Amino acid sequence: MYFFVSLLSKFLFMILKSEVFPAGHINKPRGTKGELVFSANSDLLCNENVEYLIFEIEGILVPFFIDEVKAGNGNQGTIKFDGIDDEIEAKMFSGLTFFLPEKFLEQAKTTEEVELNYFVGFTLFDEKAGKSGCIIDIDQSTENELFIVQNGKNEILIPVTMDFITDIDHKKKIIYTDLPEGLLEL
Repeated sequence: MYFFVSLLSKFLFMILKSEVFPAGHINKPRGTKGELVFSANSDLLCNENVEYLIFEIEGILVPFFIDEVKAGNGNQGTIKFDGIDDEIEAKMFSGLTFFLPEKFLEQAKTTEEVELNYFVGFTLFDEKAGKSGCIIDIDQSTENELFIVQNGKNEILIPVTMDFITDIDHKKKIIYTDLPEGLLEL
């Protein structure tokens, strides 16, 4: 935990959950020098100037500065953090979700680029029907992922597809849609 304190001291402010979004996860350590294999939801990590990733550790959002990122297949690759120099320290990151600062949301234009649970709490606003409700959960139990939308006393299932989504306002937490006729009545 010594590296936790040294990295935390680089930040004199608290990172809030509302200022970050989930962008991928760490799979496992690779090798013996602290490298980690990651899976990201987009190519932001390899293509943007990302200086650090944020992890939730014991309920606190903590930044870890990046020494090196190597792109792999798709949105996977390896990453090395400053101060993480062996396999034992690297193992602590296995299975953890990493977050990016919200400034990178502008580059994330689709639902595939962020973890779907990020959208819980967003309002769904349809082009024809107006406000359709609030996303209360995500159904990922089938191949077709669904937003579970609370509309008054009813729950509506809306397929998570960019075919229906016209825009995402991350600041206002609104997903704008153009849903097929009758979908909201099901």
